Formats: sequence, C-alpha cells, structure tokens
Amino acid sequence: MTIARLAREEIQALKPYEAAVQVDDTIRLNANEAPWTSSGDHFRRPLNRYPEIRPAQLRAALAGRYGCDAGNLLVTRGTSEAIDLLIRVFCRAGRDSIVTTRPTFSMYRHYANVQGALLREVATSRENDFAVAAGEILDACDDTTRLIFLCSPNNPTGTTLPRTTLQEVLEERRNQSAVVVDEAYIEFADEPSVVELLDRNDNLIVLRTLSKALAFAGARCGSVIGPREVIDMLDAVQAPYALATPVVECVENALQAESLSEADSWVTQVISERERLIAALAESTFVKHIWPSSANFFLMQVKDAELLMQRSSTDKVLLRYFGGVLSDCVRITVGTPNENDRLLETIARVAEV
Repeated sequence: MTIARLAREEIQALKPYEAAVQVDDTIRLNANEAPWTSSGDHFRRPLNRYPEIRPAQLRAALAGRYGCDAGNLLVTRGTSEAIDLLIRVFCRAGRDSIVTTRPTFSMYRHYANVQGALLREVATSRENDFAVAAGEILDACDDTTRLIFLCSPNNPTGTTLPRTTLQEVLEERRNQSAVVVDEAYIEFADEPSVVELLDRNDNLIVLRTLSKALAFAGARCGSVIGPREVIDMLDAVQAPYALATPVVECVENALQAESLSEADSWVTQVISERERLIAALAESTFVKHIWPSSANFFLMQVKDAELLMQRSSTDKVLLRYFGGVLSDCVRITVGTPNENDRLLETIARVAEV
C-alpha cells in the first residue's frame, strides 16, 4: 500500500484540468487570449498568453536545488498553499485528523479548520526546549490520522527535529499517515534537509520555500516534495496557471548561480547576527531566557512582553507576540546589523523602566 491510497477516494479519481494546448511558434486561437501585448509588458514571456499550467523549467530548477526528481515536486504559492492542498487531498471533513505540535506554525490549524479536519496538538515544554517526543506524537495518532505536520526548525521556537525522532514516527506510521516536515527555515540550521530520506520512506513529504533564505517572500514560491503519486494528486487539485508569469521569471532569475551565491552570504550574515543578538540580549536584566535557534529568528522570554511590544511599536520596531502559552515571550526576526542595533537600544530603554 502506498501513502497515496490514504487520500480521499474522490481525489484519487480526480483528473487534472485540461487546458488549451500550448505550442511554440504557432498561431494561438484556442485559449481566448488577447492577440496583442501591453506596453507595460517587459517580460521574457508575453503576458497576453497564459503561463504554463505547471512551469516545467522552474520545477526542474527547484528540483535541482533540493536534490529530488522533478516528478517528485510541485511548485506552490508558498508553503501555505502546499499545506492547504495536502489537508484537502487527505482529509475528509469531520472524519479524518491531523496531528501536530504546540506551539508551532498556526497555518496547520487554520487549514485543518477550513477543511473540517480533526486536529490534535501535542504540547511541547519550554522547560525541555520545546523538544518533540516521538512517543507523544504516536500516542496522539489513531486510525483517522492521515497527516502529521512537523516543522523543523520550528516556528516560533527555532528548534529542530532530531533525525531519530523523525525516523521513529515515519516507521511507526508507515502506510497509516503521511509525515510532513516543513523546512521553511532549514537553510539557517546546521543540519541537512530530510529530502535525502525520501527514497527510503514513502510516507515522507517535505515542504520548502524561497521566502526566507532567498529573500523572495513577496514572490510566494514554495515546493512540496514527496512520492510521485501524491504529487500527481496535488497537481490535479491545484488551480491551473497557479504561478503567474512575472513570478516564474523572477524566481528563475533567483535560482541562477550568482543569485544563489548572494543568498548564501545573506544566510551567513543572518546566522552571525542571530548569535550576536542572542549574546547581547542575554546580558539584559529585562530578558529572562532565550531559547537556542536554528532559524532566522529566536524566541525570548522577558519580564513584561506587553510593555516591550508597546515600546518597540513606539520606536517603530515590530516584534511578534503570541499570547496564550507564550504570553511572556516575543519572537524576534533577525534584521540587518543597523536594525538589530535599533532593537538593542529599545530593549535597553525598556530595561531602565
């Protein structure tokens, strides 16, 4: 049994949308497109024509970057669309469930609610650096569990998932659940991507994005990587022409060697600045604890989170406050050296209050 057999039966039977045939060097009178181009059209591919239903060149470039076959990858509008597609494909409303951790990326919960999927969240402890225990994940699963979402490095805690923990979950839930590892921040971690485990684990699915390390959040370009049968079903559900021509072309540019080299230097600087910030803030009397991070952000416990949020807003420095179980914490994204200095100045003033 392949993991694709866990998908909704109607999705397994779904056929992709059949768009008008696209052939170069032909007169295109088959797609109800405009025959002229706008004076504002400065792209390599004319905007009066629909983009490819699935951008083959971009798909191949992303597969090369992530170390997988193009047939095992679907390009999505950020990882958020990938999460939505996965839950819609695998979960029947009111019947099937997903399992994830808490705290973690809120979009798993959001799209579970949109689909009407049951949600089970396994709490992780700040006293244990928010470590994920395989046994607790497995105990939360039952016969209805179709998807397990694990974010590594995790948002908002910055913690990574040990390979041994992931492998235990994969093996115990083989043929029962798809295990989705969200690697939106993996470029900032010391550990390699788990994409290399795909060949040995047919229930593993990996999410990647260009938003963070490549500084392309505005392009909304992500990838879902997994078994070909699963990718084909996601392809059938995804809207046709999902990636606009300007997005495809700018991302193709970002994946050129020179741009990737530039991005690598940014990642190195962010990691250096992350450690500088953590070291400086650890000396502040206002800061109670900072958790180790493998991302481009870190989670910090402070004496008065609401006061810090008010003061930082006044200083035009935006931080992220979550409330709830993290009511005394803020998440800080690493900025430029000058921006980080501004943050340190703000916290120094708050500490004097």
